[in-house]
Amino acid sequence: MGKLVVTEFITVDGVFEDPGGAEQFEHGGWAFKFDRGPDGDLFKLEELRAADAHLLGRRTYEGFARAWPKMGGNEFGDKMNSFPKHVVTSSPLEPQWENSHVLEGELADGVSALKDRYDGDVLVAGSGTLVRALSALGLVDEYRLMVFPVLLGSGRRLFGETGAPRALRLLEARPAGACQILTYASAASD
Repeated sequence: MGKLVVTEFITVDGVFEDPGGAEQFEHGGWAFKFDRGPDGDLFKLEELRAADAHLLGRRTYEGFARAWPKMGGNEFGDKMNSFPKHVVTSSPLEPQWENSHVLEGELADGVSALKDRYDGDVLVAGSGTLVRALSALGLVDEYRLMVFPVLLGSGRRLFGETGAPRALRLLEARPAGACQILTYASAASD
């Protein structure tokens, strides 16, 4: 059985919006202003190697589908393009990106089926609305946050108003260049 892993680039003040600068956000591209070093690059590569699939919200999927097909020719890009991608959307979508599928039915049932289907991790990147829904349903097994040393003051925050408190258990904290990688397990997954 696989794990559902939320993996995010995030600022100290909780903003996850537009780390790469492709979304027209006034502070977009903030992640490129800091060196995550070889440790950060290796962490992201090992994370992808351990994954069997992506689960993405529609907005993140569309952004990834525009960018990643142009970035093959290396291990990371080739895996991003070839491995299964499952999209959560409430409106019709004909996925064009290689090996992409729309997740059908209720979110909890679909995610449970994905976790049963895959032995490796199912990664969720970006996809704030989806992350909040998965978290509220208690479906997230692990949160991996690469925290960048910046306070943006505005922008979409990953968790926002999350409803009831949820306990997390710190699994690991390690430096990655100017950043810090924090890995938490959901207390519900213990």
